[in-house]
Amino acid sequence: MIIMLFGLTMLAPLILSYVTEDGAQTAYDEAFALTMLCGAFLWYRYHNCKRDLAIRDGFLMVVLVWTVLPAFAAIPLMIHLGLSHTDAYFETVSGLTTTGSTILSNIDTLPMSINLWRHQLVWVGGMGLIVLAIAILPLLGIGGRQMFKAETPGPMKDAKMTPRIAETAKGLWLVYLGVSIACIVGYRWAGMTWFDAVCHGFSTMGLGGFSTHDASFGYFDSPAIELVCIIFMLIAGMNFGTLFLAVHGRSLRPYLHDPEAGWFIGVTVVSILIVAIYIWKDGAYAELDTAVRHVAFNLVSIATTTGYASVDYALWPIFAPLWMLFLSSFATSAGSTGGGIKMMRALLLYKQVYRELLRAMHPSAVYNIRVGGQVAPQSILFAVLAFGFMYMVSVVSLTLLMAFTGLDIISAFTAVVASINNTGPGLGVVGPSTTYAVLEDFQTWICIFAMLLGRLEIFTLLVVLTPAFWRK
Repeated sequence: MIIMLFGLTMLAPLILSYVTEDGAQTAYDEAFALTMLCGAFLWYRYHNCKRDLAIRDGFLMVVLVWTVLPAFAAIPLMIHLGLSHTDAYFETVSGLTTTGSTILSNIDTLPMSINLWRHQLVWVGGMGLIVLAIAILPLLGIGGRQMFKAETPGPMKDAKMTPRIAETAKGLWLVYLGVSIACIVGYRWAGMTWFDAVCHGFSTMGLGGFSTHDASFGYFDSPAIELVCIIFMLIAGMNFGTLFLAVHGRSLRPYLHDPEAGWFIGVTVVSILIVAIYIWKDGAYAELDTAVRHVAFNLVSIATTTGYASVDYALWPIFAPLWMLFLSSFATSAGSTGGGIKMMRALLLYKQVYRELLRAMHPSAVYNIRVGGQVAPQSILFAVLAFGFMYMVSVVSLTLLMAFTGLDIISAFTAVVASINNTGPGLGVVGPSTTYAVLEDFQTWICIFAMLLGRLEIFTLLVVLTPAFWRK
């Protein structure tokens, strides 16, 4: 059912292709037919096999969705653009995981339907196809809580805003849709064409970073467009659950009680000021206000794991882009469309370290870790510590593997960090002014694995790869 639902999303670019006669009609006809036939066959063959989802079923369903659907999404790119399976799969995984890395060049000349499809993947992947499936389908009567918990980003996955999981998913998607429409209208007001506004609205709310132009936001060179983008990237970088409560209660009070929102905004604003002054003093820009403009846009873009660029920030002093990549590792909130370990985990890790320092000085002291006025359970603290350890192990291991293939260490490290944080551009040969097409196939598959690892928050993917998962 999810495969067929995904096939229906191809209708938008298919119709656009026929209306504009951009030459991609056949590619979408074949992709739509193949996707729907495969989904219908599987449904017909197994629709009588009904039972409640166990925890393992939820994990497996999520992993299958995020690995199988990009293969169907890649079909139009393979047929019309003649891409290899590796390159096409990389592009669609990058879209659905909201990473925003691309192997494509001459994007300005792509058919409109291809560009719409790429950006639509980011938008759908932003909130999660699993949540969409639960919201639209009652999953043939099967409860979806296991799938929702496996898909939802953040350490406190048991929290819910409404009593029923389907209502939660619908609420998230309605808010997501509403803010997306506001973002599109904002872009149009700032000067974009309707097509660019729709595509960039999809990409901004999904924090994906795909653009309809090779120069990304440098193509527009508009402070008004950049300001609109900054506002909506910040909104998308915060918890959509908090936004849901704020909209439902018609009050900003939920943000005052959100332990992540204040830290997210505070760290971002302070970083903008420090980096802007730093590169201005270094001579990157003659005027401080120019430095603030470009730093504000590009730093928010990378910190929120979006990946847009208005200038080639790789030419700035090395501290600036490295700090921006560091922010992408933790700045966004749990429950947002961003990547990285999330601000909630960073806060818990910091508080845990501080507690251990206190225990070293006062062994008998009792110090509970509180977040948002609530005591964090030990089980969550242990899970966060394990996640932090696995995150570092994954980054180091994949970086060494990339370096083993012959890639220079800066490119290898930043490609892995940008992929596992679902950020997009790195530095070196995969910087903001280049594409990932320079990588060999094996290096591309490492980045694909890193993108999936980051989007599924490491454990969801790794648990399926353990022998214990498959034991009866």
